[in-house]
Amino acid sequence: MPGYLYKNFVIMIAADLFLISMAWYGAHLLRFNFDIPVAQSATLWRLLPLILGIKILAFFLFDLYQGMWRYTSLADLWNVLKAAAVATAAVILVLLFVHGFAGYSRSVFILDWLLTVVGVAGVRVGIRLYFVWSGQEPLSLKRWRRLLFWSSGGRSIKRLLIIGAGDGGEKIYREIQGNPRLGYEVVGFVDDDPAKAYLHIHGKPVLGGVEDIGAVVKRMDVDEILIAIPSATSGQMRRILASCEEAEVPFKTVPGMGELIDGRVTINAIREVSYRDLLGREAVHLEEERIGAYLKGGRVLVTGAAGSIGSELCRQICRFRPESLILFERNESGLYDVDIELKSHFEEVRIVPVLGDIRDRGQLRKVFSDCRPQVVFHAAAYKHVPLMELHPWKAVKNNILGTINVAKMAQAFAVERFVLVSTDKAVRPTNVMGASKRVAEQVVLNACHAPGNTTRFMLVRFGNVVGSIGSVVPLFQKQIERGGPVTVTHPEVTRYFMTIPEACQLILQAGAMGEGGEVFILDMGTPIKIVDMARDLIRLSGFEPDVDIPVEYIGLRPGEKLYEELITEGEGIVPTRHEKILVLKTHACDGNRLQSLIQDLVPLAQGQEGGAIKEKLKEIVPEYDPALEPPPILSEVGGATGVAGDQVRGRGV
Repeated sequence: MPGYLYKNFVIMIAADLFLISMAWYGAHLLRFNFDIPVAQSATLWRLLPLILGIKILAFFLFDLYQGMWRYTSLADLWNVLKAAAVATAAVILVLLFVHGFAGYSRSVFILDWLLTVVGVAGVRVGIRLYFVWSGQEPLSLKRWRRLLFWSSGGRSIKRLLIIGAGDGGEKIYREIQGNPRLGYEVVGFVDDDPAKAYLHIHGKPVLGGVEDIGAVVKRMDVDEILIAIPSATSGQMRRILASCEEAEVPFKTVPGMGELIDGRVTINAIREVSYRDLLGREAVHLEEERIGAYLKGGRVLVTGAAGSIGSELCRQICRFRPESLILFERNESGLYDVDIELKSHFEEVRIVPVLGDIRDRGQLRKVFSDCRPQVVFHAAAYKHVPLMELHPWKAVKNNILGTINVAKMAQAFAVERFVLVSTDKAVRPTNVMGASKRVAEQVVLNACHAPGNTTRFMLVRFGNVVGSIGSVVPLFQKQIERGGPVTVTHPEVTRYFMTIPEACQLILQAGAMGEGGEVFILDMGTPIKIVDMARDLIRLSGFEPDVDIPVEYIGLRPGEKLYEELITEGEGIVPTRHEKILVLKTHACDGNRLQSLIQDLVPLAQGQEGGAIKEKLKEIVPEYDPALEPPPILSEVGGATGVAGDQVRGRGV
């Protein structure tokens, strides 16, 4: 048994042999009042080899030699108890079978079992105590608890308080109970529902409400808190987090229902609390059957498959079991990562990674010819506003010409559905990125009305996505890690935000609803001030805004607006049967004129003529206003600006 051949193995076996022998001898001494009859003495020594052999074998079977005695825990003591009981039962059965148990004292075997447990377990606990004392560790109440619950691998059991005595909390508790290796001991629940006060869930009490968290943590000696309320609103999460921070113990959460792809709360979903938990976005209810009808068993292609939106789209598409999923991406490392991830989690789906560029029409034609996709999600785009202001020719080549290439291939190979992932920055754009995406929208809408077209072209327009590559959240987090300052462009700047999983779920839903030619917009909820977001992130990191980490205003970047919009002039909102998706009444522009103007852009992009490109974009998109000047910052840090919001605020949803 090579697993047991380590340095102290012989010493451990020798110690247990001695202890077992002493227990057997001691049982006879106690039974016969320290005056063992000659006949019983002979029996004692005759049975000793049998006792030693069976007990050592039982100790092996119950893994008593796999752990380190310096880390003895309750789990090890429980194993000693079971091993001694099984060994005693085995000895009795052997004697019954061989001798009929005649002439043997029954009480000797009970005493032997008891002394074996005390001796073997006592030595292990003694060694553990020796290492504690030799390390000069104070034996406080918490230290005694950890001493007893320390695992054989050297990891302590953490006392866990679960916030939420609903379905999510109950499922998490059952998983913890069914998997001791997680290293948690649930002490109870906290819930604001008065109907649950003083009740028990699987024997664990509901100890109070959210306002009682601090007192419960102290009274129950809690090591960690878990927030298990996937349906929590923004206000509820803020209140819970405030109480957790006051309790001064680590806390984690399970994601909101919008992030749980399959809707199941599991221990694997536990993560640190992040800003997206404060958004309080409601779970998206998908029409699974309709989405499955166009994805299941089909061939799907996603451009930009390694991006924030593209990679999450791929994960969610795989849930619906397509025949194949083509990952079209030019980022080699990103493509490799998402390819490995999807193949490991969705073995039944044929994953086809393609290292390619949407600007290469020849490569696109080859992919469409070989793979014959039935559904295309076009998520590949340049999206960083400041960089596109510096390199407008890149926006033309990638966002406009690349979209034309993908759309033409979709038409040529009779793709059934084509969904363009667009942005709110395409509405009344003030920057090159937004203008290029608006042109891409027009390209897709005109393709839908092209003669002989059979593809359903549609587009989905939404705002900022928390956690996406280039999002403001990672930037703020890096600044906080450096100790600040956290830089905000303007005290009045606001944005719409949603989570990546929510955005992707709504994209799939819109793809199921579209008949062709629609502009779907996603209900983004209430816009959020960026400065409020910065302060929330500072607090989530355990600091106080403007005390530990300053907030500084640096002015709007070129092409940046104070307020984003989701509809433009002439577009009317029409509700759909899905509460989070609206559709805009829109019409195609003059296709010939659009094509001619785009052709004029090509040589300008080749020559990298930034000024001329902006002028041509304004001709294509009349509402594009690159000369829009940002309003001044009229206040110091933390103050109000006095800028009239109605002067710059566009219409939102």
